[in-house]
Amino acid sequence: MELQAKQPTVEGRYEARPPRGVRKPVCSTLIASSADRAWSGLSADLCAAEKGEIPWRTPQSNIRICTVVRSNKTIVTRQAPGIESHIVAEPGTVWLSPPGLQEGSLDFTHSIPELLHIHLPLSHFSSSGFDNDTGNSAIDALRYETPCEDPLLTEIGYAVASELKNETSAGGMLVESLSSSLAARLLQKQAGALRTQPLPCRTHQGLDQRRLSRVLDYIDANLEGDLSLECMATIACLSKYHFARAFRQAVGDSPHRYVSARRLERAKALLIRGDRPLVDIALSLNFSSQANFTRAFKQATGHAPGRYRQAAGYIHASSL
Repeated sequence: MELQAKQPTVEGRYEARPPRGVRKPVCSTLIASSADRAWSGLSADLCAAEKGEIPWRTPQSNIRICTVVRSNKTIVTRQAPGIESHIVAEPGTVWLSPPGLQEGSLDFTHSIPELLHIHLPLSHFSSSGFDNDTGNSAIDALRYETPCEDPLLTEIGYAVASELKNETSAGGMLVESLSSSLAARLLQKQAGALRTQPLPCRTHQGLDQRRLSRVLDYIDANLEGDLSLECMATIACLSKYHFARAFRQAVGDSPHRYVSARRLERAKALLIRGDRPLVDIALSLNFSSQANFTRAFKQATGHAPGRYRQAAGYIHASSL
């Protein structure tokens, strides 16, 4: 089927061109996308869905999770081959599109200002942190026609949407952690519904001092570079999911919050030195643009980077 170029939709990457004689579907408007972010673990699009019908196509390699971020109550009719369901969509409503369904449509009775669409690769369910048989059973149990009522899935969706709208220095690490948590939650929820054997549980009373020191040294050495949760977990000899929990127990904060705080301190130090352009500092601290760096720095400190540099230079001159 022919595709229209660059027409993003809610449940598919592009809108399918309708056959002759068929009413043209209404497009959704793309608000923000992870396509220009160095994210691993999942991809996401934040859209504004207009009233009307939107077609979609689904690859077999992803699970698609939709979260209504901002909306009045709207009736959403979801159709797939041989399946039709009706959902009352309000903020926090979540629904899934499991792999294997090739195409279908969404019909909105009213527009939805913000609808998040997450693409979660199936590779998460075959990672070393989970049991493969349980993961396969959980994937097979995912249903298209019913909404998924789960506050944790909703909060994960909100966190991804927030990072899309306001980029942070450790956003990639946050999303990487959220993707593991998302897979674990789906696995736990579906495995519980199937009454299969419980998920393997590994208890860690935080990281021991030697492994924690290695991880913290690695973080400090790579603040101006690409820090990933996977590399940190490898240094600690743990899966990403269990590393995130052990790190929080040991440090008292999540990996992405710790890295974000350390990068803020590094940004202050680089600004005080005054020998590097703002765009260079922004890119080195893993921001996609100087504008996003300025927004995040101002939110954290109350001052724009340029103003902070000027104030720091004035204080330094006065002390001399």
